[in-house]
Amino acid sequence: MTGERVFLVDASVHVFRAYYSLPPDMQDIDGFPSNAVYGFTGFLLTLLEHAGSAPVVVCFDESLETSFRNDLFPAYKAHRDPAPPDLRRQFAHCRAVAEALGLPCYSDDRFEADDLIGAIHHSLPGDTPATIVSSDKDLAQLLRADDQLWDVGRNRRMGPADIEKHFGVRPDQIADFLALTGDAVDNIPGVPGVGPKTAVALLRHFDTLESLMDRLEEIRFLSFRGSRTVAGRIRQNANQLLLSRQLTEIVRQIPHMSMDCARRPACHATLDELYRYLRFGRLLRSRSGLPV
Repeated sequence: MTGERVFLVDASVHVFRAYYSLPPDMQDIDGFPSNAVYGFTGFLLTLLEHAGSAPVVVCFDESLETSFRNDLFPAYKAHRDPAPPDLRRQFAHCRAVAEALGLPCYSDDRFEADDLIGAIHHSLPGDTPATIVSSDKDLAQLLRADDQLWDVGRNRRMGPADIEKHFGVRPDQIADFLALTGDAVDNIPGVPGVGPKTAVALLRHFDTLESLMDRLEEIRFLSFRGSRTVAGRIRQNANQLLLSRQLTEIVRQIPHMSMDCARRPACHATLDELYRYLRFGRLLRSRSGLPV
């Protein structure tokens, strides 16, 4: 018998999706945009209806320029444009709504939401299945036997077998895979000339990046295209590859964090105050159990 499924939410994905999909003329009492909060609130309510009484934990990003990864590699995510000011202001309201709904929320100025999810996931008893609610492929590396990665926008759920079918490698090989190929989304360099097919061939043969680095001379005997030149590329870019591996691995333990997945009853008084300020109408009020 497994424990009750836990839902771990990568908040930023859903806040950004709401911001760019809803009209910017939605405004709070002070005249600031509230479209991202409105959409995120609707998403949370739908998720809670789906989850029933199961734990739902929400993780926010506060470390886009202060993450430990920026110390390792200053160019990490450097090509990303900062969030627009009218969106940045809404993140605090998104968290306030989530907390008023009784959901435990986490953020940290040194660790990304992925790491917070990784640490919470690691703290769960081994028989507790988790659904990671995100479209971020990096999080696939966390999946255990009964876990899922749920991309709500595409309505796609992937378990470990689906991840292996999609990427060609197991979940526990995803960090090695991304270190080899690089990741343009996060500006992670990888090894020039090593694409997904080559990375899959290497990891299927060597299993881990550590084993690959110890047995580089074997690569030229493998049957994939370009195998005779790959060892040289990896050797030439070894430091960059090892750095990339540090960047792609999700942290599993954050010593200063106390992990608590327990839901609390929603605070209707706080929700009512927030909804009035944000000028949310009858639909969200009714779905939240507030008088309309």
